[in-house]
Amino acid sequence: MKGTFGSSSVCFVTMLQDDGFSSVTSSSPIQVFPMMSVSPSFGSSNQWLKELKSEERGLYLIHLLLACANHVASGSLENANIALDHISQLASPSGDTMQRIASYFTEALADRILRSWPGLHKALRSTKLSVVSEEILVRKMFFEIFPFLKVAFVVTNQAIIEAMEGEKMVHIVDLNAAEPLQWRALLQDLSARPEGPPHLRITGVHQQKEVLDQMAHVLTQEADKLDIPFQFNQVVSRLENLDVEKLRVKTGEALAISSVMQLHTLLAHDYEKKSPLPFKHSNGVNLHRALVNQNTLGEFLEKDVANGCSPSNDTASSSPLCSTGSTKMDSFLNALWGLSPKVMVVTEQDSNHNGTTLMERLSESLHFYAALFDCLESTLPRTSLERLKVEKMLLGEEIRNIIACEGNERKERHEKLEKWFQRFDTSGFGNVPLSYYAMLQARRLLQSYSCEGYKIKEENGCVVICWQDRALFSVSSWRCRK
Repeated sequence: MKGTFGSSSVCFVTMLQDDGFSSVTSSSPIQVFPMMSVSPSFGSSNQWLKELKSEERGLYLIHLLLACANHVASGSLENANIALDHISQLASPSGDTMQRIASYFTEALADRILRSWPGLHKALRSTKLSVVSEEILVRKMFFEIFPFLKVAFVVTNQAIIEAMEGEKMVHIVDLNAAEPLQWRALLQDLSARPEGPPHLRITGVHQQKEVLDQMAHVLTQEADKLDIPFQFNQVVSRLENLDVEKLRVKTGEALAISSVMQLHTLLAHDYEKKSPLPFKHSNGVNLHRALVNQNTLGEFLEKDVANGCSPSNDTASSSPLCSTGSTKMDSFLNALWGLSPKVMVVTEQDSNHNGTTLMERLSESLHFYAALFDCLESTLPRTSLERLKVEKMLLGEEIRNIIACEGNERKERHEKLEKWFQRFDTSGFGNVPLSYYAMLQARRLLQSYSCEGYKIKEENGCVVICWQDRALFSVSSWRCRK
């Protein structure tokens, strides 16, 4: 049986195999799901809904999410409300993978509806607390639980070490200076250089000063212990407001730039603030018809029934790619090019969550976040508080932003690696293929994890980190093309 989230992902297949599921029989209630109308009395009058097996419930939740998204996009508030009510009876933030992910997509769709009434939306969220310490803690949990950032740091450090061979004055700019462990490891590697360590200066960019203070403390202590000449500079700023002059790049320094899951946020600044976009109702009808004839969402996606909703064929229209230098992204990359870095290493989510329509983003993000939720299912028990926090406070908030927001409020505009190739090429950067040793280190790190679902693949000289066959994150290396 093909995976519910497509042939390139086995996250839902893994879940079904764990439950001892092999196939959906002709007598299964799942066969009649698509033919049932979504009505107010539907959920309450069918006791069998509560008795569904995990795989049947998962497929039905997919059906309901697609139907609900179509109603939301077409402005059918009453039908969207009914669909949300049905989903709430089956979804659960403490249930299996599909129940958990459905909970957060449901919240996101409901939030999108509420944004049609700005006053109501603001009133309901006016007392929402944003605790900086909790946000920092959750991101550290993400770092500890998943191998993605660890692999990115190992590959980034190796690319920097190779580019800086023989250099006596090294300056590293970290555009998301949140995790000191990366640079502690680099300090240790540099101390072991045959020619001795360079004079190292790291400039950390982050919007929260307390994060930079902690990083400065940890790295200064490590440098003193290793007897490495070291300086840490703080730049308290959001990336979109960064003045590159504050990076204080000096003549004679060999410059390296590291960006971890940050550049995509700049894409939001080419859009005006606006309400959720209208959506063509016909696409939603096609989605419904496709689901009638398919047992899995994967089969539906593979056949590209939706004509324009296919996540693989719409990259050209997903987001503007301007070569005139007028966009925020182009201006920022051009400014970095002007600093003449010897190497720039970029880590980004490898998925297209920047589609122009709600249904495009729903399809792609279902694949992507189902894989991440499945990683958690394979790593932590369902009762884990750490797992719940990462799902709710990090992954759930990303889902909300992708689905509920439009215009410059939609920051999570993740794109595929090939789109970044276009952008960097336009801005005067050339790709630097990662070395065999960098790839080897990445594979060894993944092999140290007890879970066998993580994989590394090489794509155009870049590292792509996968769950099963689903690409999730990419690491690429660049240098100025003079």
